[in-house]
Amino acid sequence: MSSIYSIPVQVGTPQTFAITLGGVSYQMSLKYRNTDQGGWTLDIADQNGNPILNGLPLVTGADLLAQYAYLGFGGQLAVQTNSDPDAAPTFSNLGDDAQIYWISP
Repeated sequence: MSSIYSIPVQVGTPQTFAITLGGVSYQMSLKYRNTDQGGWTLDIADQNGNPILNGLPLVTGADLLAQYAYLGFGGQLAVQTNSDPDAAPTFSNLGDDAQIYWISP
């Protein structure tokens, strides 16, 4: 049975934070690109700040880490907006109505 964990983030704030997922410590950075094709992106680094993934778009309806299975994250990362599951998170609702979820097997 899978476990689902909501990753706590501050609403409407680009930020960097440390987190442990699947027993591994990471640094995550959320950035907002305010352009026509913009939106939230995620950078993932190891606990020492060495980049693992950069510029991962926060889109709904998919496991954001699926194409990176070879990196051995040991779980899935998903984004969902509670009021409209198909809507991409906005600058002002990520961390409130829109959440980032870690799903471990």
